[in-house]
Amino acid sequence: MVFSKFKKNTGGPEYLIVGLGNPGDKYAFTRHNVGFMFIDRLADKTRSSVKKLKFKSLYGDATIGGVRCLLCKPQTFMNNSGEAVREIAAFYKIPPQRIIVAFDDVSLNTGELRIRKKGSAGGHNGIKSIIAHLSSEDFPRLKIAIGPKPHPQMDLADFVLGRLSKEDELKLADAIDRAVDAV
Repeated sequence: MVFSKFKKNTGGPEYLIVGLGNPGDKYAFTRHNVGFMFIDRLADKTRSSVKKLKFKSLYGDATIGGVRCLLCKPQTFMNNSGEAVREIAAFYKIPPQRIIVAFDDVSLNTGELRIRKKGSAGGHNGIKSIIAHLSSEDFPRLKIAIGPKPHPQMDLADFVLGRLSKEDELKLADAIDRAVDAV
C-alpha cells in the first residue's frame, strides 16, 4: 500500500486523489467515467463519502494507511478538469507530486492498469487540462484501460462516451478493485 509508510496525519490532507469523468446521469456508466467509478469504489472501501460540493468538484475526506487524503470528482467536464484540480490543490497546498489522477486509457486492453509517476498527456484532454492548470507534468497517474476503439474509423468521442458492454463492465470492475488496492 502506497500510504502505509506514513504516520497518522492530524493536519490537512497530504494527498489529493482525483478520478476523471463527466458529471450527470447521462455519462454515469460510460467508458470516460472510469475515474469517477474508481473514486466511488475507493470511497466505499475507506468508508468515506464524496458529497461535498466546492472547488468545482464533489470531494470528501478519506484516511488511507493512516494518511489523510481528499477524494475528488471534478464537475467541470473532462476537458476542463484542470480548473477543479488547481482550485482544490491550491486551497489545501497539495503539490503536484501528491496529486494522484485516475482516468480512462484507450491505448491498453480493457482491464489493464498502468501507473506512472509523471509524463505527458498522451492525447488525453483531461490530463492536458490538468497539466496546463498545474503548470506541471509531475503528478502520478493511474491509467485504467477501456480498450481501443473497435474500428479505426470510429469517432473517439463516440467510443469513450459509449456505454460499457457487460463483459467490459466485469473487466473494469476487477481493474478498479485492483487500482483501489494499489492506492
